[in-house]
Amino acid sequence: MSERAENRGSTGVPPVQFEPKIVAFVCNWCTYLGADLAGTTRLEYPPNVRIVRLPCTGRIDFNLIVKAFEIGADSVLVSGCHPGDCHYTSGNYHARRRWILFRELLQALGFEMERIHFTWISAAEGHKWQEVVKEITEKTRQMGPYKELYRRNGEAASPASPRPSTTPAVSPEPLRSGTSEPSAAAEQELRDTCRRLLAEDKVKVVIGYGKRGPVFITKPEDVEKLVWNDECLANLTVYLKRKEIKALGRPAIVVKGCDERALVVLEEESQLERKEIHVIGMACQGMGEPKCEACEVHLPRFADEVIGATDKHAPGTADRWKALESLMALTTPQRMSYWATEFERCVKCYACRQVCPMCYCERCLVDKNRPTVIEPSATDKGNFGWHILRAFHLAGRCIGCDECTRACPAGIDLRLLNLTLAKAAEEQFAYRAGVDPKAEPLIGAYSLQDKENFIR
Repeated sequence: MSERAENRGSTGVPPVQFEPKIVAFVCNWCTYLGADLAGTTRLEYPPNVRIVRLPCTGRIDFNLIVKAFEIGADSVLVSGCHPGDCHYTSGNYHARRRWILFRELLQALGFEMERIHFTWISAAEGHKWQEVVKEITEKTRQMGPYKELYRRNGEAASPASPRPSTTPAVSPEPLRSGTSEPSAAAEQELRDTCRRLLAEDKVKVVIGYGKRGPVFITKPEDVEKLVWNDECLANLTVYLKRKEIKALGRPAIVVKGCDERALVVLEEESQLERKEIHVIGMACQGMGEPKCEACEVHLPRFADEVIGATDKHAPGTADRWKALESLMALTTPQRMSYWATEFERCVKCYACRQVCPMCYCERCLVDKNRPTVIEPSATDKGNFGWHILRAFHLAGRCIGCDECTRACPAGIDLRLLNLTLAKAAEEQFAYRAGVDPKAEPLIGAYSLQDKENFIR
């Protein structure tokens, strides 16, 4: 038997070589022209790449990368102008900072980062385009087709499939790890303070804690409804954006040291005028939440007046990133399986959005249908799309109040995604949301020193 016949196998049909599908999102002014130059100069490269041209890398939405995989891409390439050569001056600088954070989120979700590539290719670098496409095509061909997207425990995901009885061993900390002692003296001082503010007409409404949730006090005689105990968990700053509250007049709000950071971020984003709000800070020993173990702000720092005292002046001893250890210890397919199983329980109630102080858009992107950006139904695509969107829109803005996790009726530990981005922001840019009122916002700004070791 000849060598050719042996290679054909028993059927006599030669094996079909896998040909990967590669989607390339490129900038109109540099990389696209570089690809065009490669064509006009007859430089040969594999025809596996499908080019999507956009005005600038700054306009390449992270959701496009996910959608490329959803429609069957085996690898994705994002490419634009070299730093300093952007047609729009700084579009690629902004894109670079977002990519640094978005890569961390995709890694935590279980996407195969070997299939996502970033390059700078100028209009004169036709040869570099040729080399990059050849390299990515060959690497993807060796890895094979991408079949792990939204798969649960190695099984193909489908909306009709039942939830697996076993899930990857991620063991997040319990939502309540203990309780703190309520202070009757602090509670009475809070009531007296609010009674005085209302009686003197310094404020029109007090946003505080009641026995069954938030209360809105407009009369001095109603201040007895206010409480201060270990059930005062909600981040009340979310109500400052409500039209109904704004209509009542100047508010006073009760905040803990951790929740106070939301006021800093909202003021930075021009969502409120700090001088128009009277902030009553409550000294807090901790509410028994996981975040309390590593809390570093037991006394509010920017409040107009602080009530109570605490013996916790030193930073928390617990590792703030401890909850991520078990997740990141999983293999990439296991992380994808874990989140696919968790998101399967999501019913798109958007409770996470409603309790978040940073979600203040009058019309959320997920509600828009011209065009439909996120699939509205509770499918694998819709749920992944929503939670990726929610998490990344909070990058550099989330203050870690963990209200999204506490409010989720399905019990999905959404704080893991927020922690992933918070850790990336702190390690890559030394930035913590809401800590320094004078700090430049993380997203919307850039630095020439931003790291780009992942960009070719």
